[in-house]
Amino acid sequence: MTEQARGGFRAGVLQVNALNDMQANIDTARTLVRRACDQGAQMLFMPENVAMMEWGRTNIIAKAAPEADHPALAAFRQMAEELSVWLHCGTLAVLLPNGMVANRTYVLDSDGGIAARYDKIHMFDVDLGNGESYRESATFQPGEQAVVVDLPWCRMGLAVCYDIRFPHLFRTLAQAGADVLTAPAAFTRQTGAAHWHVLQRARAIETGCWMISSAQTGTHLNNRETYGHALVVAPWGEVIADAGTEVGVSVVDIDLTAVDVARGKVPSLRHDRAFGQP
Repeated sequence: MTEQARGGFRAGVLQVNALNDMQANIDTARTLVRRACDQGAQMLFMPENVAMMEWGRTNIIAKAAPEADHPALAAFRQMAEELSVWLHCGTLAVLLPNGMVANRTYVLDSDGGIAARYDKIHMFDVDLGNGESYRESATFQPGEQAVVVDLPWCRMGLAVCYDIRFPHLFRTLAQAGADVLTAPAAFTRQTGAAHWHVLQRARAIETGCWMISSAQTGTHLNNRETYGHALVVAPWGEVIADAGTEVGVSVVDIDLTAVDVARGKVPSLRHDRAFGQP
């Protein structure tokens, strides 16, 4: 990586309200990506479930597709190549040979090639009260591998939504060389209002990394509500961009020297010590 490349890049961070019409969702993402590219974005970040917010195991499996035949992946690969930009595809529902589904991130290079894959590790199996309950493990097969991908400007660590509550994953990614971390999400309105900002800021502060997290927003099928507030958080913990609750795209300059400054002040990634278990 050259010193010039270390300077940074311009990111476009999407916020969408996906429903269960895949083509309509792809078209929305394409429109927002083009809008960001018109503002000079070099890498685009899409949210979890960008191409499909379906409800219920049977419906999700019916609309998932194997990687080789996934219409959203094909469309996004074509778009990355056409616009000559890097593209973080949020997550797509990828049908696995065993009948389960992977909630899978793809990072595409500017030629449309697949630079990295990451399957969401932590499953959102929760009971939030008032009848709001989720069991991701009934449909999705959890991933088993942490992933860091080399970008033209830096290294980026991959995570998704509920992963944000597991700080050891993000510390591992940062200690593997990540300067940027990302956790695209479809955070529930209830948990988002309580925890979204503080979790994103904490992961940035703990690692001295940029956090770039695109988001779903608004009301979806089965009256599911997501929180929105796609965020960009700097390594010292400042919120640089907050998308609120509207569909749109935030374009932000990512200054990678801020990583060096934050870690120079508090080099905690080098201060781990072994300790006995209680």
